[in-house]
Amino acid sequence: MTEREIPEQYLDGYARILAEISATGRRLTRDELLTRRALGEQAAESGHGLRALVSAHLTAARTAWPASPGSAEDALAAVQQVVDAVAEGYERAQLLAVRQEEAARREFIDDLLYGRSDLGRLAERAERFGLRLSHAHAVAVAQGPAAYDEGDPVPRQVEQALIARFGNHSVLLTTKDGRLLCIAPGHQDDALAHFAKQAHAATDGGRVAIGRPQPGPGGVVQSYNEALNTLELGERLDLDGPVLRAADLLVYPVLTRDRQAMADLILDTLGPLTRARVGAQPLLDTLTAYFDCGCVAAEAARRLSLSVRALTYRLERIHQLTGADPTDPAHRYMLQTAVIGARLLDWPAKEL
Repeated sequence: MTEREIPEQYLDGYARILAEISATGRRLTRDELLTRRALGEQAAESGHGLRALVSAHLTAARTAWPASPGSAEDALAAVQQVVDAVAEGYERAQLLAVRQEEAARREFIDDLLYGRSDLGRLAERAERFGLRLSHAHAVAVAQGPAAYDEGDPVPRQVEQALIARFGNHSVLLTTKDGRLLCIAPGHQDDALAHFAKQAHAATDGGRVAIGRPQPGPGGVVQSYNEALNTLELGERLDLDGPVLRAADLLVYPVLTRDRQAMADLILDTLGPLTRARVGAQPLLDTLTAYFDCGCVAAEAARRLSLSVRALTYRLERIHQLTGADPTDPAHRYMLQTAVIGARLLDWPAKEL
């Protein structure tokens, strides 16, 4: 937008102010400053650019510059005061618009995730944020060491990185319950991968979970819940890697779908470990390390800061208590499944 496109109404009274100040040496009055700020706000609300607005004021100053007596220094000071006031009003209007946009986005996300609006109205509002709810979408959730609000530097940094690469359409980034949340079309896996990379870096090593693409308005909710459950799985199972995908971890929800059956397996298979003098937890940790490293005793011992001999003794003790030998492939699957279930259900810390 050029300065010629700035309507005269935003320069109303400007030439008169310059003439009076050049003649008298006075400064702008409080009412004049308030008027300039108000005009700056109006220009911002009407969609005019700040650079074009400032340029228009400088051009008008050059045109109305007093040719005779008067102080050029006073006139320049007046121009500076006017431009400062206009810019202040403009920035205030922009800040208000940003806050209103953030509030509208938070309200939309809440309604979308909790079903507090009819689908037709929800779809209309979604288009404002570049989403077409008739299509499939996937959701990624990032959790860092701190809780984040939408206006914080971290979400802003990640959002700018996404906009720089994908533009401001189709991909929606916001915050929810202190986490970063990114919604993207189901076919744009590269957008979610880029979000994961940027969020991991911006949150100082935070973890990101990505739900599977799901169709329709309810698909966003389903993918979001999958991402949250995946984050929880990552914490409970201490899974490696900064980015976890729900599609790669589908076996774990299957294992816990029948909670009572899993509880029975844990108690029948691992329950005897509670009779150990040191309790069940150290022996459970031994099994976890042993299975996680592919049943390599030397590596498991290193992870547990034990000697190989001490680790071997623990495995033998487990065999004595449970009747199942961790080193025997015939017993290994049952033991490993029970160990995974124990971690998912937080046993023995919680009673089953």
